[in-house]
Amino acid sequence: MAYRLAAIVSALPLTCAGMAFTSTVRHPTRVSPAGIADIGHRGASASAPENTLAAFRAARSQHADYFELDVQQTKDRTPVIMHDTTLRRTTNAESVYPGRSPWRVGDFTLRQLERLDAGSWFSSRFRHERVPTLARTLSEMEGSDLKLLLEIKDPSLYPGLTSRVAGQLRAQPRWLLPGRLIVQSFDWGSVREFHRLMPAVPTGVLGTPTAAQLPAIAGYAHYVNPRYDAINAAYVRRVHARHMEVFAWGAGSAADVRRLVGYRVDGIISDRPEAVPR
Repeated sequence: MAYRLAAIVSALPLTCAGMAFTSTVRHPTRVSPAGIADIGHRGASASAPENTLAAFRAARSQHADYFELDVQQTKDRTPVIMHDTTLRRTTNAESVYPGRSPWRVGDFTLRQLERLDAGSWFSSRFRHERVPTLARTLSEMEGSDLKLLLEIKDPSLYPGLTSRVAGQLRAQPRWLLPGRLIVQSFDWGSVREFHRLMPAVPTGVLGTPTAAQLPAIAGYAHYVNPRYDAINAAYVRRVHARHMEVFAWGAGSAADVRRLVGYRVDGIISDRPEAVPR
């Protein structure tokens, strides 16, 4: 299955609001000659600090098809780009805000986050990188030729996050053009909610649903996105039989990537987009 396609009807927010998902209307996700979508995990996160604008630009320079990012929410309800639920690993929050342990993302306002260095942990070359907001990321990357794989991260911690993400996407409708955007989450309830809010936008569930779960998931999701070592070729065939695609994440070696290609996955989410076959 060199080319699997996912559902889309129209991406314009004024025309898609009432449309329901149908698995027979599809859109192409591939642009690489190898027939595999190449997705930069948190950007090109082996080359620049993850989930920063520098990493997203690096993904473009490595000719990725998509850049992937994680969205959480500040104390004042601003969607921001961050993977961990705390700020310790990828910022200098401990030194800037001593005594604020455990430095949860949701305990800080946007203004407080703007003081943080989100790049020096990776390399001093990136000391000027900041925690980006979703709005700024959408604006900065809008003119690129990259597509976006957006993960809604831990929405149970942030009431209203899913609807706020939908609202910010509506505010920048170029991201809603056919084939430009996929929204995913480990929280399958959030995926269902997002599908209800924006039924024309392709969605994905993170994890490895069982064969018994796949029929229900196919009613609101277009992708199943598992960890690379949790699947085999038979699993990929089962997902494809339900007219969904598979984007696998976590592959770190060339051998792992070759194995995924052999499984006929539809996309590979990698810290090194340049290492994915094109």
